[in-house]
Amino acid sequence: MWLRRADLRDAVSGKVVLVTGASSGIGWATARKLANAGAEVVLVSRSEDKLKDLRGEIEAAGGEACIHGADLADRDATATLVDDVHRCHGPVDILVSNAGHSIRRSVELSYDRFHDYQRTIDVNYLGPVRLVLGFLPDMRERGGGHVVNVSSLGVLFSAPRFSAYLGSKSAFDAFLRCVAPEVQDDGVAVTNIYMPLVYTPMVEATRIYRLLPGLTPEQAADRVCRAIVERPRSVAPVVGRLGRLAYDAVPGVFDGLLRLVYRLSEDSAAARGEGEEEDGLEAPAFATGLLRRIGRITGRAA
Repeated sequence: MWLRRADLRDAVSGKVVLVTGASSGIGWATARKLANAGAEVVLVSRSEDKLKDLRGEIEAAGGEACIHGADLADRDATATLVDDVHRCHGPVDILVSNAGHSIRRSVELSYDRFHDYQRTIDVNYLGPVRLVLGFLPDMRERGGGHVVNVSSLGVLFSAPRFSAYLGSKSAFDAFLRCVAPEVQDDGVAVTNIYMPLVYTPMVEATRIYRLLPGLTPEQAADRVCRAIVERPRSVAPVVGRLGRLAYDAVPGVFDGLLRLVYRLSEDSAAARGEGEEEDGLEAPAFATGLLRRIGRITGRAA
């Protein structure tokens, strides 16, 4: 369903919206749309130079934005971020938790890489939790607010080679689902958005990703904006919900498909230590295609 610009403006105009991971991809596109709708956008990322470029674009279009460089894996930096935002902008009305660190590596290559799990936990779980704990009290006291988590479709089911990434993303998902009923009576909404594959610079080096259906960053940003307007508990493609049902209802079939995916794929050069680490927020590349197969299987079974 098409989102009316007037509805987004009504939802965010004059409000302070903090977007993490705003230097590229989904965060970049989301921040632009929110600023164009009248939000005071707080841009957060490790890459301050890129944030300056985005702020320039937003201000040139008549919007309002400011930048705060921070690495969410750094406890002190995250605490400073919360303090700086409170001092500069006052209470945050909407927190869009989008920043993330993605690692695709089989467990066989991870035996001596505990730091992979530590890094993903710090960026994808503990850092976002620190932000929620920092901004949630004001939301509850004022009787309104919204926490939006840009999660992964892979959280709804298991995925070979993504144990570090999905373990950390699932932890934050569970945290928010626990928090949601505690804050609902205070007017605070919590939304988990389970994104499918999104075509961002991070996936360009992996050729197979280009063959799979996915979203542009702008399309993904539209989902975030719609969630801000409608404030649902969760947002997921129908195929993702079918995958979750299949995961619970026919685990043997689902596990067989996952084993097949694992056997037919391989670790990337980066995972083998021959290239740069992946760094960003993406759903597992095979997710959409796999779930479509599952949808056909469960549809025939029904």
